[in-house]
Amino acid sequence: MCLAVPGKILRILGGEDPLSRTAEVSFSGVRKVISLAFVPEAKIGNYVIVHVGFAISILDEAEAAESLHYFQQLDEAAEGGAVE
Repeated sequence: MCLAVPGKILRILGGEDPLSRTAEVSFSGVRKVISLAFVPEAKIGNYVIVHVGFAISILDEAEAAESLHYFQQLDEAAEGGAVE
């Protein structure tokens, strides 16, 4: 199973070419560098949905908070043994 996970853009890396732009993104404190090739309009502070290292869409902050809340609930349920 593959998941697309929301993360917040902390800084933009790369040059002028939209296909080579990358960003440092925080996933609840875990930082990764991802590609912005599919969302060239993305800016610092935006939340993006990331799948296999590529930002595939931009989320508003409320949508991102809701998704992160659900991921947190899944994590808590897994720690409690409710999810296999």
